[in-house]
Amino acid sequence: MGQEGEHPNSYNRLYYRIGEVSRLTGLKPHVLRYWESEFKVIKPYKAGSFQRLYRKKDVETILKIKKLLYEDGYTIAGAKKKIRDLEKIDTQQIKSQPIENRQESKERELLIEIREELKDIRKLLE
Repeated sequence: MGQEGEHPNSYNRLYYRIGEVSRLTGLKPHVLRYWESEFKVIKPYKAGSFQRLYRKKDVETILKIKKLLYEDGYTIAGAKKKIRDLEKIDTQQIKSQPIENRQESKERELLIEIREELKDIRKLLE
């Protein structure tokens, strides 16, 4: 796949396996599993084979946590608080949007996800 530390926007996929997330973030899989237990905002989907499947949002959150811990010098507890605070700000911004804009955003996001899924299916069929 990509180079270590590559940004998740480099690939427009619906889900990433733990090995792919490891390469994208430069973190070992055991670190990702540990962070999953510490940071409740990281919620990979577990497929029937118990394979962890991370969404782009999870990968972006992992990169934020990595920056807080490794670059900004936060502790795990401090990073948890900072992530919670950032989520509150995002929620407040969404609530301040008119209802029509929120609905359009949800619909647009759904269409993007469907389009990406269809691209993945087409690649499988080629």
